[in-house]
Amino acid sequence: MKKIFFTIVTATTLFVSCKQEKQEVKTTTPVQENTEFNQLLKDYNEGKLKLNPLNATFAGDSRYNDQFPNFLSDEYGQKSNNFFNDYKTKLAQFKDADLTESQQMSKAVLDWDCDMVLAQASYKNDLLMPINQMWTVNLTMGQLASGSSAQPFTTVKDYENWLRRLEQYNTWLESAKVRMEQGIKEGYVLPKSLIKKVIPQFEVLATTKLEDHLFFSPIKNFPAEFSNEEKDKLTKDYTSILNDKLIPSFKAIYEFLKTDYLAAGREDSGVDGVPQGKEYYQHAIKNYTTTNMTADEIHELGLKEVARILAEMEKVKEEVGFKGTLKEFFNYVRDNKELMPYTEPQQIIDNFNAIHEKMKPQLEKLFGNKPKTPFIVKQTEKFREASASAEYNPGSLDGTRPGVFYTPIPDASKYNVFSDEALFLHEAIPGHHYQISLTQESTELPAFRKTLWYSAYGEGWALYTENLGKELGLYTDPYQYFGMLGMEMHRAIRLVVDTGMHAKGWSREKAIQYSLDNEAESEASIISEIERYMANPGQALSYKIGQLKIRELRDKASKELGDKFDIREFHNQVLETGCIPLALLENKINRWIVSVK
Repeated sequence: MKKIFFTIVTATTLFVSCKQEKQEVKTTTPVQENTEFNQLLKDYNEGKLKLNPLNATFAGDSRYNDQFPNFLSDEYGQKSNNFFNDYKTKLAQFKDADLTESQQMSKAVLDWDCDMVLAQASYKNDLLMPINQMWTVNLTMGQLASGSSAQPFTTVKDYENWLRRLEQYNTWLESAKVRMEQGIKEGYVLPKSLIKKVIPQFEVLATTKLEDHLFFSPIKNFPAEFSNEEKDKLTKDYTSILNDKLIPSFKAIYEFLKTDYLAAGREDSGVDGVPQGKEYYQHAIKNYTTTNMTADEIHELGLKEVARILAEMEKVKEEVGFKGTLKEFFNYVRDNKELMPYTEPQQIIDNFNAIHEKMKPQLEKLFGNKPKTPFIVKQTEKFREASASAEYNPGSLDGTRPGVFYTPIPDASKYNVFSDEALFLHEAIPGHHYQISLTQESTELPAFRKTLWYSAYGEGWALYTENLGKELGLYTDPYQYFGMLGMEMHRAIRLVVDTGMHAKGWSREKAIQYSLDNEAESEASIISEIERYMANPGQALSYKIGQLKIRELRDKASKELGDKFDIREFHNQVLETGCIPLALLENKINRWIVSVK
């Protein structure tokens, strides 16, 4: 999964069904771009960066590195609504006939962006449940505080920027507690099982002594050129903000979480347990899949995909000569010590780099365009490793900060390698790293589209690339191929359990058991995953829905174009527009097929 930084969630109310009428293909479009429209796009991008300075930081834009607005305040909510309503009005003033084809795409995407931010604001979930164990801004701030992420710590000004940002973050922490107290009164609280996972995260922040504190990390890693006077002043300032503000705030939230909030926690697992929960979940489906599919439709699709993949798994079981049932084979793979050959985290990282080297010769056959942004593999930071999944963090827009594939390794001796090839394809190359870096490096796309994230496209592409393993010279080991099937099964199961919990009354325990019955992941990993879906309804649906659409479009292009089909060009067509809703991607590929014919 791509790491989703704290951001304004976007999706759509336009073009939301890939089954609906295709957008009319225009026969004539202006040759020259509309300069007024381009200025609108620039202004919109600038405005969004000011609304969410963290996104600017992660994009490598340092202008707002000292800012952290209180996303939980009424004032911020009103400011956000005014901004997106204003751009909806401005956008309506431009007619498609006056825009180039690329600008028409940008108009549709921007309209989509605005519509769903405004729709999201009509629900209280984010406001009154601002903290969970995996997705929320407090975890992002911890990652930045480590000094090894997007927030730079190379100059004195960098250190001072972070101090000012921390002052404002402390205001957010105080507001988060107030909002959660309000949430208890209005019926917006997390399930108890999730609260129990958040408590230890804040316990560490509340009880760790200053010199070992995560937020003190920059002080222990001063650049060599800092003078002693500068070091002394910064040490004093960081000590002060931690002792006087942040640690007291962490303690207050920790005490609140383990007492009042835990006592008020929900026993049910789905978002339908909070006010407007059913409506919110349908919104989340639209947001994350960029379709008009219903929970029932997705649930049925998931059941069919699970059955199909189980049949493929049976073939692998027979190939390796395992005589027991498929469920027994899952347990065998989970516990097979031969698939746990490592003792040190670096050995696991080295293995991922070896996978990259193995497939490099084949990449040329499938991809004409490759990113310039560098790429590295790193172990997930210890403070969040226990609840983290493998993920990709994008490089900076200018390519100076590399893209990072983070892999959690709580215990190297228990790390099972059977899905590593598929995992690398998804999170790294040619999955998220190719897709995101090529978008960021594009000289054709407007700035606002370089940092957009639509999960159905983004995660759909990454899951699609897992199926490219054999074409890339991988999956020669049947266990690695089984690992790919296991990861695809994992995403198919998500269609069943996510809709099950949030729309069909499934308990957390029922979802865990369904996963255990149908995949080879460890029980600990499955529990973490199920709780991830509980914390962010709908997000888990995007992978399989997007993958199936991209696969469908490839099959259609190959069939209709015959000898004229070029897989490198198909991949270029999919990647060159960056993250867009699936219906817009489908329209684009259909136009490409016609043009090649």
